[in-house]
Amino acid sequence: MSKNLVIVESPAKARTIERYLGDDYRVLASYGHVRDLPENPGKGKFGVDVDHGFQPEYVINEDRRKQVSDIAKAAKGSELVYLATDLDREGEAIAWHVAEAAHVPSEKTRRVTFSEITEPAIREAFANPRDIDRNLVDAQQTRRIVDRLVGYTLSPLLSRKVRGGLSAGRVQSVAVRLVVEREREIEAFTAREYWTIEAILATATGETFAAELIRIEGEALDLPDEATTERHVTALRDAHPIVRKIGVRTQKRSPAPPFTTSTLQQEASRKLSFSPKRTMSIAQRLYEGVDTPDGHVGLITYMRTDSTSMAGVAMGEAREVIAGRYGDEFTMPKGRVYKTTSKGAQEAHESIRPTSFRRDPDSLEGMLKPEELRLYRLIWQRALASQMAPKELETTTVDLADGPYELRASSTKTLFEGFARVYTEGRDDDAAEDDETARRLPALAEGDRTDVRDVTPTQHFTEPPPRFTEATLIKALEEHGIGRPSTYAATISTIIDRGYVRVEERRLRPEPVAGIVTDLLVEHFGDYVDLEFTARMEEELDEIARGERAWVPLLEAFYAPLRDRVAEKRRELRRSDFTTEPTDEVCSLGHPMVIRLGRNGRFLACSMYPEHKETRPLPGEEPPPQEGTGEVCPKCGEGTLVGRTGRFGPFVGCSRYPDCDYIKREGPPPPEPLPFEVICPKNTDGHLVPRRARRTGNVFWGCSNYPKCDFTTNYEPLGGSHDVDQGPLARKGEAAICLKCGSTSDASPDDIAPGEVYSGGPPDPEALQRPARRGGGGRGGARRAPARGGGRRTNGTRRSTEATPEA
Repeated sequence: MSKNLVIVESPAKARTIERYLGDDYRVLASYGHVRDLPENPGKGKFGVDVDHGFQPEYVINEDRRKQVSDIAKAAKGSELVYLATDLDREGEAIAWHVAEAAHVPSEKTRRVTFSEITEPAIREAFANPRDIDRNLVDAQQTRRIVDRLVGYTLSPLLSRKVRGGLSAGRVQSVAVRLVVEREREIEAFTAREYWTIEAILATATGETFAAELIRIEGEALDLPDEATTERHVTALRDAHPIVRKIGVRTQKRSPAPPFTTSTLQQEASRKLSFSPKRTMSIAQRLYEGVDTPDGHVGLITYMRTDSTSMAGVAMGEAREVIAGRYGDEFTMPKGRVYKTTSKGAQEAHESIRPTSFRRDPDSLEGMLKPEELRLYRLIWQRALASQMAPKELETTTVDLADGPYELRASSTKTLFEGFARVYTEGRDDDAAEDDETARRLPALAEGDRTDVRDVTPTQHFTEPPPRFTEATLIKALEEHGIGRPSTYAATISTIIDRGYVRVEERRLRPEPVAGIVTDLLVEHFGDYVDLEFTARMEEELDEIARGERAWVPLLEAFYAPLRDRVAEKRRELRRSDFTTEPTDEVCSLGHPMVIRLGRNGRFLACSMYPEHKETRPLPGEEPPPQEGTGEVCPKCGEGTLVGRTGRFGPFVGCSRYPDCDYIKREGPPPPEPLPFEVICPKNTDGHLVPRRARRTGNVFWGCSNYPKCDFTTNYEPLGGSHDVDQGPLARKGEAAICLKCGSTSDASPDDIAPGEVYSGGPPDPEALQRPARRGGGGRGGARRAPARGGGRRTNGTRRSTEATPEA
């Protein structure tokens, strides 16, 4: 048995580390968190003892009991237990939870961390172990408790006052608020018209170039309409602008820093169209390692970080690779060091970079999945470019004038590619465009006279701010100091999965319920969904992590006001305050209609509900008319057929519902009734009637007493009966069988006459059994059914296992 035990989070990481450490070490995986607060602690409980120091009531996850048991057994026979989980707060907490759950004595535990899974990094980490950092554990535990308190106090309130199943969260609700407020900015935006003018100028030698009108009579250009613009266009056609000034400016543009978690998610979204969740999943695999010519190695450093720093050894290797590939002129005299600008960044970690710059993406082709190779290439290029020489540009600007008109022409050319040979950062919608253009200027000198060859006016309209993409929302959260690297992907997945936000053409659009919930929270819990409050909470968690603040007093100061506020609002607020809005519309009976909120969004409903249940879509959101709309109801003759929406989608029904429950069925017409009566073999009070399955359209036969009797069959009744048990005979291929006992009749199906009795063979229940989901019975077809309505036992009774018919 190995004398030392090592605990990591994933089995992929375990295999790699075990190979590096040798026979004296056994490596086991915890598969992530092994303990957490209980999911269903009971009504009015949180899984946290709020009355006694906020002590969490941790339970071992059901799907981790085996891992905990294996770790506990292995730890008993080991001299030391190394906890080698990830190096962030979450990893620190996992290490502590593993030791607590497996009852590993503190004197046997050692904590090791590393930012890359390479042999030198692993050996260095195990040569310098430390104790578990309880400050980091307390910070993670406090975050978990705060999120539980917020979620378990506000979520029930939202479910009661708005709609069932809603949830709130400390970071989640702020993210939803950002999306909602951006949408409202867009809705409130009023476009303003403006025009620009471009002139094509010619020199004395006949060379042409483009120039833009920038001032008129010394004032900044302001052309609000076509008439004003056309007046200036006419005047410019006869102008002869003279070159007044020529300026030449050189500039150096530095590369973007290596990736942090948020910038990796943003750039992968821009360039690879990966969601944050997908990006982090792929990055995790690259970090844990793959099989390469050098063995199984981790390809990138730890991917949850907000630091842009890079190890000196990595900078030196990058310089060698750059010089070998592109030449010494692309290298830097010494490594480029970046200062992290994100709010509340923790710079103890490294940026995301390749574990070896010599392992270029092309050399890994065929060893990685396509998506893994694409993300690795992005990380490799960005990190390598960050250590390359700057890009050098030269911009020439020419100012021209003629009377009141001032024009400007400019051109930018690249003097030295620098880092752009390898990588250029992507742009968001609202980012400035690259200065470099394809324009070129002819040789000009001050005093040169030009002629106007053409003038082109262009109409523009100001545009509202763009909707968030997943990348720009992450950027906004980071800029405000909300959340941490490990939370961005989970936060965005949550607000989409919970139905607050939907993705349309890669843009985040809020659902109607998001606006209602945001308004409720902002009005009544504004300080808890305030950007500054949420960012301040992150700073306080950082103080706990540094040992500068105690966690229990922070929770006491946070929870008491929240608890009292929720109790007050539970008494004060009414559901109708948020889910009902008066309108000028009236229903078919003349009652006022109100806007209500349902699971599928907002709709018009009669204010006399539940006495009158008429509903209709909001004006402008009506679905296209369905066939039959406007016709007189064929069942009651009083109402008209109207389009409605139910749990299965749109349908046409009577406007007098619930007094009249007529629904117009689409698809094939109902089957013709049997020309003779066939007694149900299971319930003699009923008879068999033909029905058509909703989903397949196939015909089957069932008892007229459904749902009291659920007998169905796919075999067409023939009208005759079996002499032994009087069971009805039905057609089964080329034979006639008894639907009661399954025996085959001596007569051919084509010879059987209604009302006649025919002899048959012995009972054969197997004859009634058919492959499941064939034909049209009920939910996809008749199921296997033993004779005499037998079947599997359900709740102590025997039921037919044939399909339940559906009208």
